[in-house]
Amino acid sequence: MAEHNITGQKGEQMAADFLEKNGYKILETNWRFMNLEADIIAEKSKILVIAEVKTRKSNYFGEPESFVTKQKQKNLIKTANAYIERKQLDLEVRFDIISVVLNDHTSIKHIEDAFYPML
Repeated sequence: MAEHNITGQKGEQMAADFLEKNGYKILETNWRFMNLEADIIAEKSKILVIAEVKTRKSNYFGEPESFVTKQKQKNLIKTANAYIERKQLDLEVRFDIISVVLNDHTSIKHIEDAFYPML
């Protein structure tokens, strides 16, 4: 497995652990719809949280969250819609980004309501 995949998996596991420690129930990890994927789907206080995890070994080229493009946001919205339909859920939905930097001072930043679906 490529090193960047190992880094990504480590960041996703750290993000899931972080969410659980903060009262979230992890419903799915790496949930796929067609060729799209949601890193973490969780629930807290009757809110469905679709979380994109971005992991980097440093923030030299920018904070990890800055790499969540508009296209990625659109893909996450499509994935969330498919999940809600498939599971027949009636919950408020929120899109979060969890930014993980793995270096000497590993950090996790949870950005709630990172973006909103376009109407």
